[in-house]
Amino acid sequence: MAKIRKAVFPVAGLGTRFLPATKASPKEMLPVVDKPLIQYAAEEAEAGGAEHLIFITGRHKRSIEDHFDKNYELEMELKEAGKDKLLKLVQNVLPEHVDCIFLRQPEALGLGHAVLCAKPVVGDEPFAIILADDLIRNDEKGVVEQMAEVYERTGASVLSVEEVPPGETDKYGIVATEEQPDGTLRVVSIVEKPKPGDAPSNLAVVGRYLLSPTIFDKLEQTRPGAGGEIQLTDAIAALLQDEPVVAYPFAGKRYDCGSKEGYLEATVEYALSHAELGASFRDYLKQLDL
Repeated sequence: MAKIRKAVFPVAGLGTRFLPATKASPKEMLPVVDKPLIQYAAEEAEAGGAEHLIFITGRHKRSIEDHFDKNYELEMELKEAGKDKLLKLVQNVLPEHVDCIFLRQPEALGLGHAVLCAKPVVGDEPFAIILADDLIRNDEKGVVEQMAEVYERTGASVLSVEEVPPGETDKYGIVATEEQPDGTLRVVSIVEKPKPGDAPSNLAVVGRYLLSPTIFDKLEQTRPGAGGEIQLTDAIAALLQDEPVVAYPFAGKRYDCGSKEGYLEATVEYALSHAELGASFRDYLKQLDL
């Protein structure tokens, strides 16, 4: 069975919920303590076996490409200043065996269209999709690695899911599942952002997918919906009619860094566990008259 060697990062969105911070800088470059969201996502993909990282970008996203590129001037200055620890940090943003590929999504036509843009590079292989603004923390095993293990065991496409409050189903793609004899949850239907009264469950798909290359055929056949966008959820609904798709309740804590509140929660909690800053930051928080 094929290994998961490729990961796709749809990063062409405008990040309007963080304006004006995202007016000229991508939301994926927002830092959580000392690393941008996109680096956490890339590190998770690499830990899960990905060697080829495919970024689907748009205008004003050049800083993502620059982040993963070499910066000879900075490296030279750090070296001459004897700042070896910082030099090592910027030289090892990703391991040498990992390469980055940048493709332009010419129009903002939805997540499904962004994924379809990766077809020429992904080819006929299973691949991961990671939405960087869903920051998921598991210090032992990242979600992509967990999902890759499920794929290798089942041979099925995998959707990461978690339970959400019933009143919030209209924010997510929601799945209905059937438990199989081996304990996995096979997806029998998926609905994009159903109203609470219409939702088949409260099991929501969050920003990690591991999909068979057949999804590209389904995306090409998917008709645009509202706003002319091609929805990945619609293509997955078509996919599960032809081959198994598994819902996987991942192990880890998710921070919705597409929202200001979730981003602040992630920043505080990552700061508290930071090797250098954690203790002093905790003391600072205790001094606040909250």
